[in-house]
Amino acid sequence: MAIGLPTKHEHTACPRCHQSFECRVDSINLCQCQSLTLTDAQRQYISSLYQGCLCADCLRILRSEYNQLNHQKKVNQLLHGH
Repeated sequence: MAIGLPTKHEHTACPRCHQSFECRVDSINLCQCQSLTLTDAQRQYISSLYQGCLCADCLRILRSEYNQLNHQKKVNQLLHGH
């Protein structure tokens, strides 16, 4: 980023919890979402439920939700031989 140019930070509402947070479109390394890591499968799951950026708290919750669903799916496959 060039010195003197304004940064593009957007205050937005999380589509899941509706809380306001700062999305740092041009400074992704400084964005609140960088505080957690998501696998491609977790990202795909979240993208299938919500459009746009979510707050870090909701991303954590949805990551856990995906992990629980995936774990249950594997348990069911083991139990039922599928």
